[in-house]
Amino acid sequence: MLNIPLPLAPEFPAFLLSAGLLVLFILLSELLSGRFGLDATVSRKIVHLGTGVVLFFVPSWFDSNFYPLLLALLFLVLNTLNLSFGWFRSLLSGPGAGEPASQAVRSYGSILLPLAFLLGTLLLWDDHRWILQTAVLASTAGDSLAALVGSAFGRHLIPDLTRNRKSLEGSATMFGVSFAGIALSLLFFQPSFTGGLQGAPLLTLLLLALLLALVSTAVEALLSYGLDNFFIPFATAYVLYLLDGNQAATASGLLGGGLFAFLLAVFSVKVRFLNNSGATATFLLGTTIFGVGGMLWTVPLLTFYLLSSVLSKLGRRRKAKFDLVFEKGSQRDAGQVYANGGIAWILMGVYSLTGNPAVFFAYLGTLAAVQADTWATEIGTMWPNPKAWLVTTLQPVAVGTSGGVSFPGTAGAFIGSLFICLGAVAVGTPWLQEFGLLNSFLLVGFSGLLASLVDSFFGATLQAQYYDPIREKVTERTHSMAPDGSKVENRLLKGYALVNNDLVNTLCALSGSGLAFLVIQNAGLF
Repeated sequence: MLNIPLPLAPEFPAFLLSAGLLVLFILLSELLSGRFGLDATVSRKIVHLGTGVVLFFVPSWFDSNFYPLLLALLFLVLNTLNLSFGWFRSLLSGPGAGEPASQAVRSYGSILLPLAFLLGTLLLWDDHRWILQTAVLASTAGDSLAALVGSAFGRHLIPDLTRNRKSLEGSATMFGVSFAGIALSLLFFQPSFTGGLQGAPLLTLLLLALLLALVSTAVEALLSYGLDNFFIPFATAYVLYLLDGNQAATASGLLGGGLFAFLLAVFSVKVRFLNNSGATATFLLGTTIFGVGGMLWTVPLLTFYLLSSVLSKLGRRRKAKFDLVFEKGSQRDAGQVYANGGIAWILMGVYSLTGNPAVFFAYLGTLAAVQADTWATEIGTMWPNPKAWLVTTLQPVAVGTSGGVSFPGTAGAFIGSLFICLGAVAVGTPWLQEFGLLNSFLLVGFSGLLASLVDSFFGATLQAQYYDPIREKVTERTHSMAPDGSKVENRLLKGYALVNNDLVNTLCALSGSGLAFLVIQNAGLF
């Protein structure tokens, strides 16, 4: 890891060949788009696919990683400059076929792909070069063909995913091509397996390719701005490294976790807990936590997810008057999934690579935080005739006001936090026994309670609040709908436009995890 030897003179011709092939694909795409008027999406994907093919073979052409690193660095700099100066139009994003120019989303994929290759070459070259090659293949082949099929034949658009248009036809192509590429790669590189995948049966490898293809398709469906060019190879490499590198996960556990996460995502859409983007994000998050963490990590997360989702559906008639006050409704999207579960997701990744038990307490702390915040809001707005005070000044405010706290809501926050710890106790988590059950309940409970107050503080001071001219009320929403169906922009009253409810929830989740982690670290038990 992070080993950069001196360049080998005999490998310089291979470097020139690699760089020349990449430049050739760019020039070919420029010729096709400039001289022959090829569609912008098609020309860009030709470069993307050609780059992926070259990068797949590059690790096989070199013993030292010096020239592959130099290659990635050169194209990272070139593509960064190209975004500013537009030398090669075929590398820049533009509207697809039949798409208005105003809907084109700026893409940073030409920067992020060489960046992903650069990091993979630094970290995986010595012992897991095949993981780098498989990750590059997963990122480029399926994504390129999915964009081409989607732009040409995509007739069934998938709503509520991301700013880029996604179609069933494109996503199906992404899944099929990714599955074929990953499966062939795993079968070809079997002799290179050194850890947990060594000796894995054919069926296991095929099922693993199926899961990784689903993950790649989900990542591609969720992300705009070319971010999938980084996160698809990252996700693929992470899973394969866990299975074959440090053996922190088993193939059977990961496959079982992925299946359960998929079924949970489908169920959540059916009962309207989540929209399409929220369900897709939940599948990715759940695959990691369920598949890597097992029951110890799964039950606390399910405790939050199920209890908070059910609670958000209760008292709908009483809470209906707050629907246009809060930024989003009870059907969660991907942003809310990231805000509530993103820190937990990261902590699972950290634990899978370090094995530090203190990270598990931080995990319980972040789940307690988001549970407390959710319960405080739901119970506070559902309670009959509640009274609320602004957390910063203790002045009376209307229930539902950002930064407002009430006695029922605060009590609900603490009780909700305790349920997170109860879920961890129910599955016999040994670290809680070592710390003491009473200490664990108090730590998790107060981590959640204090984090919910942190959420209220940021809600009262930094979170954006707007004036709705249609209803003549304060709201968290940036726009309102006029009676004629037109969208009206609301006026910012206080806070900062960039600080929305999702960001405040993320800060809440981070504070809960930070408090629990610091206490456990200072206790010196692990």
